[in-house]
Amino acid sequence: MSANTIEKPEAGRRLRSTSEGSRSGGRSEWRVALVFIAPALIGFLVFFVYPTIRGFYFSLTQYNLLGTPKWVGLDNFVKISKDPLFWNAMGVTIEYVLLNIAFQTVIALLLASLMQRLTQSTLLRGALLLPWLISNVIAAMLWFWLLDYQIGLVNVAMEWMGLPKIAFFANEFWAIPTMAFVNVWRHMGYTALLIYAGMQTIPKYVYEAASIDGSSEWNSFWRMTMPLLRPVLAMILVITVTGSFQIFDTVAVTTRGGPVNVTRVMQYYIYQKAFGEGQFGYGSALAVVLFAILAILAAVQLRLLRAGESDLA
Repeated sequence: MSANTIEKPEAGRRLRSTSEGSRSGGRSEWRVALVFIAPALIGFLVFFVYPTIRGFYFSLTQYNLLGTPKWVGLDNFVKISKDPLFWNAMGVTIEYVLLNIAFQTVIALLLASLMQRLTQSTLLRGALLLPWLISNVIAAMLWFWLLDYQIGLVNVAMEWMGLPKIAFFANEFWAIPTMAFVNVWRHMGYTALLIYAGMQTIPKYVYEAASIDGSSEWNSFWRMTMPLLRPVLAMILVITVTGSFQIFDTVAVTTRGGPVNVTRVMQYYIYQKAFGEGQFGYGSALAVVLFAILAILAAVQLRLLRAGESDLA
């Protein structure tokens, strides 16, 4: 028997042992990965997936905590389409979202541009982030006291300057803009830092080439910075629009839907129906409608803004 015939079986055994070792090593890595993923996965399934599925089920029933769910099919959704309070809440929510998104995005872009051009101080960035670190409830209560008609510092200062006092949270015209202002104050620093981080990814040679061609700062911002920031702005818009539609804390601790329903947003209306009136089936149907609206809006935004593409390539 030649040496080659002896070496071939030995090489085959080594190859099989190597492949078996790699498979066992891969399985052990999967086990380790599952151990680390399991807590977050269990939390996601228990606190997100299961309540979502249960909410979809309740939306098709007539249910309160004192009885058993009664199947009604799509009756809740038919009732929603004829509910004037639902349409009022949706209109109020859309007004709030438009004001919040417009002012927050513009101010955040301005702050990010100032940080990019004038200063990159870590202290300044930390100061911008401070309002975002405050909870929604505390921020709402803070401004509720500052803007109080009788003793609020803002109205005291306005009266001292000879201006008429304004019942910011109690006035039908000012209530929603005031809510938007509180949210913009809390989130503009965080949004500005996200935009600023996006600006850092734009190569400097782009601006150098533009300056050689004689482009002004204004033209460079609109023709280069904004298009190259599109993926970042798309992500920010999806997050802010989704979050704005879900405003609840500010309304709950200040106006509670008043005056005369001008601040009763969708989330607060859902809360009233489910926990205030015990109509958990109808409240779940309202939540499903809001979920569908947000899913459609997110898909449309990502599609129109081409979030997965970059003009830099």
